[in-house]
Amino acid sequence: MPIDPEVALGAELPTQEFSWSSSDVQHYHLALGAGSSPLDETELRYLTDGTPQVLPTFATVAANFHATEAPKVSFPGVEIDLAKVVHGSQEVTVHQPIPPEGKARTTTRISNVWDKGKAAVIVQESTTVSPDGTPLWTARSSIFARGEGGFGGERGPSESVELPNRPADVEVNTPVLPQQALLYRMCGDRNPLHSDPKFAEGAGFPAPILHGLCTYGMVCKAAVDAVLDGDATRVAGYKARFAGVVYPGETLHSRIWKEDGKLLIAVTVPERDDAPALADVVLTLM
Repeated sequence: MPIDPEVALGAELPTQEFSWSSSDVQHYHLALGAGSSPLDETELRYLTDGTPQVLPTFATVAANFHATEAPKVSFPGVEIDLAKVVHGSQEVTVHQPIPPEGKARTTTRISNVWDKGKAAVIVQESTTVSPDGTPLWTARSSIFARGEGGFGGERGPSESVELPNRPADVEVNTPVLPQQALLYRMCGDRNPLHSDPKFAEGAGFPAPILHGLCTYGMVCKAAVDAVLDGDATRVAGYKARFAGVVYPGETLHSRIWKEDGKLLIAVTVPERDDAPALADVVLTLM
């Protein structure tokens, strides 16, 4: 059985100890499209040598930035073919601005395993601290495994976010470069779904798709730039549900509503009749 919820639930994954440099941060920001306005001082904050500001979404790649192999979905009680898996949701809370370089330790456990009938959802929660134990960030993510449901578990709660019944306060179009997925995979996610046309076709897609976490980071940057004067340190937390695929070469259309202490965001793809890309997006302010 690919999923044994009795074994998986609450299981702890191996602790990860890692480090990152300011060059890693710059590389990550470039993979999100930073530098498209190379004379803009606000834009160049993301790429300053030695002391770039750090988007909180860097937390999603920091531990595996230098990975060179495709990931495996192999946890206690969980063994799933990578071709069946897509990212379901992602949430990051930063306890202080992420430094441009540093060392850290991450502990992760499987907090929930939900049975959606035709699919399973596996939720992981992680805590990252500095070598002296100072909290840096916490994260919560889920993966959606097609064809792995039906094991008799609970369906799980709905976490949908209701958008305001008014026009968005800000709208932003962010182009996705044709090579965007190939750039982003260099940040440590070597899943061939994002680079190998034959693998993507075998997984049911007409072409390699953009990493969900690339979309996630690009939208965070777009909101920071459009609403927060390009100041990433004003972000305390950021979460989203991956509502649909994005293909390199398309456009991300973000509608942003300003609410007390947070931004609510909906993201669609105009080239495909505003097909949803990210939903239930909440950016919490410091």
